[in-house]
Amino acid sequence: MPVTRTRSADTRRNILDAAQRIMAHKGYSAVGLNEVLAEAGVPKGSFYHYFGSKDAFGEALLESYFDAYLADMDRVLSQPGQSAAEHLMGYWRMWRETQSFDECQGKCLAVKLGAEVSDLSEPMRLSLKKGTGAIVERLERVIISGLSDGSIAIDGTPRETAQILYDMWLGASVMAKIHRSLEPLDTTTAMTRRLLLP
Repeated sequence: MPVTRTRSADTRRNILDAAQRIMAHKGYSAVGLNEVLAEAGVPKGSFYHYFGSKDAFGEALLESYFDAYLADMDRVLSQPGQSAAEHLMGYWRMWRETQSFDECQGKCLAVKLGAEVSDLSEPMRLSLKKGTGAIVERLERVIISGLSDGSIAIDGTPRETAQILYDMWLGASVMAKIHRSLEPLDTTTAMTRRLLLP
């Protein structure tokens, strides 16, 4: 790969990383492109060299976020020597640590932007739908594995249970921000155990 193409990809990555950090705190609409570019150390006039529009930038931001999130999720869900139930509970522990109200280090973007951008941008809504759908699919696969290894017992179907759990944790993350308390996440952890464990 030529040096200029590598440098261009690095600059694009820096812009997305800076945007993720800032928008995890402020949201999408409250952050101007100039603020993101200044944080990334990129000249103001060069934004459209890297992104065709603000919508294209938003899509790229969410795709980048979900790529990293799903890689972390896959790592947690494939720890050797653990049952499917232990994999899932490890994932929820990671969620609690990274989605908390205080400091999410840019790892709570789906929680922060979900409701905000779904009404503003159809391409961004579709990126959120695709990314959250990939999370639910992974949860479903681990639940199926847990039914096989006997570490999980559920009343509904694996897909329904995966969707309910994801929705519950997403809602708890919003409530944790509203109340400035981890109690909603702790309550959801207890409910998750009741829904999954024999």
